[in-house]
Amino acid sequence: MTQTINEQLVTFLNESMTCFHAVHNMKQRLLKENYIELSEGTTWNLEEGKGYFVTRNNSSIIAWNMACKNYTSFHLVSSHSDSPCFKVKDNPEIVKDGYVKLNTERYGGMLMNPWFDRPLSVAGRVIVKEGNSFQTKLVNIDKDYLITPSVAPHLNRNANNGFVYNAQVDLLPILGSEDCKGLFQKQIAEYANVNEDSILASDLFVYPRDKGSIWGANNEYISSPRLDDLQCAFASLNALLQATPTTSIPVFVCFDNEEVGSLTKQGADSTFLKDTLLRINNACNKTQEDFHTTLASSFMVSADNAHAIHPNHGEMHDPINHPQMNKGIVIKHNANQKYTTDALSCAIFKDICAKANVPTQTFVNRSDAPGGSTLGNISNAHVSLNCVDIGLAQLAMHSTYETAGAKDTEYLIKALTAYYSSSLKMQDAYTYNLD
Repeated sequence: MTQTINEQLVTFLNESMTCFHAVHNMKQRLLKENYIELSEGTTWNLEEGKGYFVTRNNSSIIAWNMACKNYTSFHLVSSHSDSPCFKVKDNPEIVKDGYVKLNTERYGGMLMNPWFDRPLSVAGRVIVKEGNSFQTKLVNIDKDYLITPSVAPHLNRNANNGFVYNAQVDLLPILGSEDCKGLFQKQIAEYANVNEDSILASDLFVYPRDKGSIWGANNEYISSPRLDDLQCAFASLNALLQATPTTSIPVFVCFDNEEVGSLTKQGADSTFLKDTLLRINNACNKTQEDFHTTLASSFMVSADNAHAIHPNHGEMHDPINHPQMNKGIVIKHNANQKYTTDALSCAIFKDICAKANVPTQTFVNRSDAPGGSTLGNISNAHVSLNCVDIGLAQLAMHSTYETAGAKDTEYLIKALTAYYSSSLKMQDAYTYNLD
């Protein structure tokens, strides 16, 4: 089972080179499972026993199983579809010194060094006008297309001494020789299968061409671009589709733009989640009061990968609470509430994992390291829920090629399937029941 899950994960990662492609692939999986696509621009009529999903910006998606119209709570899992990379600027061709380079800018906080000297390509979406309609078309130049060359140590004597990279100077990839001037837009149109003149705008990103792999003396690791956070998105979607219906509505949420602060119309800091939950409430003829009582019994798992203890730098981690790959789900804690986990949410989630026979471990930052915030805190500012922050332990977060444990995806699917198949009920201010 573990091998099959990892092979499916690798396929998903290989085919999800941008947030738009990741959401497209998740949509196709839901449609295959007979989920019904809704539009935010039309009235929703929800039928009991059916699955539904809605997207925003083609880069965020929310799906749920309408198992029971007389539901008592929502059980949500949130993840994100984006990863650090380089976005292609408008008018991107820079012709200089016999080369055509692409003018790009940083998206998110990536490790810069791994972007050098490896095959890269471009993918994303283009907007075309057809009559009076503006249509979105996905595009992927599916070949080794670009390379960003590093500077040889003969020319840069500080190359191995902590050199500071400049994204505008050092990280611009080569498209080709000066003879290919003007080809970029033509090739984008060709791969998008549209007329070049019909493209009005685009969101295009540079991505690493490396394929995911399962490796190690006992095949105990999996490495790929975009493990953070598509590994959690893959696991939570699988859990949604495997869950047994209860009186709680299982909700799968995958936001865009987590890597740049989430303050977009499709990010965790938008109204997307609240809008969707309210529309489910209204479509089931529930009142505003019903909505608030439902939220009081609801729960969110904020799923975003965690740092495994580094084999060469154990001193960078907390002396005790440093998770390892293949040792189970990581529950994240922070005294300053960078993570949403508190005693109640930790206890509830640990109990669910124990019943599913899934191990858990704890992550806390070193006391002199601030750490970062997560989807849970951001989305909780719009829909306030009991929430736990979790993830899977990984190495080289925000690199072009990240590494995680081969056992852990299956652990997360099992735990989230059990969570989606349970129902939480607030009895009073001090007591919650979990069935």
